[in-house]
Amino acid sequence: MVFEQAQQPDIRIPGLKHFRQIRRNLTTASLYEEIIQHREGQIAHLGPMVVRTGHDAEMAPSDKFIVTDAISEKAVFWSEEKNGLSENFFNTLYNRLLAYMQNKDAYVQDCLAGSVAEYQVPIRIITETAWHGLFARNMFYQIKDPAQMEQFDPAFTVIHVPGFHAVPELDGTNSAAFVIISLEKKIVLIGGTSYAGEIKHAVFTLISYLMPDSVFTMRCAANVGPEGDVAIFLGREETGKTTLAVDPERRLLGDHAHGWSDKGIFNLEWGGYAKLYNIKEQDQPFIFACTRKFGTLLENVTIDPDTRQLDLADSSLTENTRAAYPISHLPNAIRHGLFSHPRHMFLLTCDAFGVLPPIARLTPEQAVYAFLSAYTSKFKQAETGEIEPEVMFNICFGDSVLALPAYTYGQKLLERIRASNVKCWLLNTGWSGEPANRGERISIQHSRALIRAAISGAFDRVEWEIDPIFQFEVPRQSPDESVPAGILNPRTAAVDEGEYVMRANRLVAEFIKDFARFENNVPEEMRSMLSQIISIDDTFEFDEYDFTM
Repeated sequence: MVFEQAQQPDIRIPGLKHFRQIRRNLTTASLYEEIIQHREGQIAHLGPMVVRTGHDAEMAPSDKFIVTDAISEKAVFWSEEKNGLSENFFNTLYNRLLAYMQNKDAYVQDCLAGSVAEYQVPIRIITETAWHGLFARNMFYQIKDPAQMEQFDPAFTVIHVPGFHAVPELDGTNSAAFVIISLEKKIVLIGGTSYAGEIKHAVFTLISYLMPDSVFTMRCAANVGPEGDVAIFLGREETGKTTLAVDPERRLLGDHAHGWSDKGIFNLEWGGYAKLYNIKEQDQPFIFACTRKFGTLLENVTIDPDTRQLDLADSSLTENTRAAYPISHLPNAIRHGLFSHPRHMFLLTCDAFGVLPPIARLTPEQAVYAFLSAYTSKFKQAETGEIEPEVMFNICFGDSVLALPAYTYGQKLLERIRASNVKCWLLNTGWSGEPANRGERISIQHSRALIRAAISGAFDRVEWEIDPIFQFEVPRQSPDESVPAGILNPRTAAVDEGEYVMRANRLVAEFIKDFARFENNVPEEMRSMLSQIISIDDTFEFDEYDFTM
């Protein structure tokens, strides 16, 4: 629907009357027409839409704010990772943003977060560009019932205006880009960035805040087997969370955000947002197929201007190329429903230092420690031009979005694991035995085979041993011929076992240093439990081993 200025509906946001047109709930085909008309993107071979984001990665935590008001002072657990913004600064920036949008078109998608009616949250997303409107339409549940649309009353409104930039001196921000949440006004402002992922992250933050206490919200992927057995996958970017959850032998529930209630697990998003760089059809057939479908939105993918063919192996713009697609594009996806409590939980990491095993069995307490630490390796370019890995921790896979203290989420997860008797696994999709500059990364086929062995119970028939450094269990044998036994234990896979021990102890030291950041905020009982999970060799000197390659 397109509303001229005189016909605009009351969507309860002061100042929107100054917009030239509000294009509300346009269909995918109509949004395609708008994108082409305004030269926002190109249609590729077989129909996907290709766009450029400019900013191609998630914004730094320093650019994300919560307005300090009467509600947030009580509702938010303020920590060093959270940035407050005064109401005066927010009002100034908001009025300047509305002035910027005067006499411009706006695209509105009224949608729902959550696959189960009991827990659905109505969200209104207003965007400056048509392609971000398509992103919102792909990612969240559309309202099919006209009567429900007429009665639509959003719990929050997200306003995304990438062309508007903050002025730190005037607006109190740290840069020109920003995400600002006002709990009192029920508004999220996003500006200075075209990266569509910020819309996803903002909505997940809102859902986490608005869900009842009985629902534990998680940034995770999930799938379900023929017997109704649910598996969840938690991991940061580059760990393979989406890739491994989209399994031809199981049905996908969702790839990013889920709620875990007393009744079971349910998806919070309608769409998928998968990384595309260098994916192969034989490894990820379903996601690969989405890059050939009408309605899929491709970010920063190289396209031939003449043939309109895609080159998924080209990283000239960024390695963070993305596909945003409705889950209905996947033949094995389940679109709606409440499912049973998970039987298996996989905590994914990409360890570039070759220290962690491809799979390990965790106790519930070890799983919570891994959840709170959320360790993975991040790659950066050194001054020499070489790509070097570094250690990255991110409390609960993103402390900046948490309204409650991290240990509260850890306690909730521990209660869920114990109540449902969930089997917990560490899955390393990086390197095992030798670091990235000396070894080969664990293949997708091997990771997928290890997951299937864990879910099927094949690992119950092999012997395990306790790792002397990390204290988790490592398999002594491969469950079948699909995985080489030689890669299962990084200590024996390393060329030099002594040098491996040095690397392992150095990584433990990094874990301990990270835990020190928030241990004083953890209740004594939980702090005592977590501090005993991982410990360093008493003879190891913290600065003795240079953790670089």
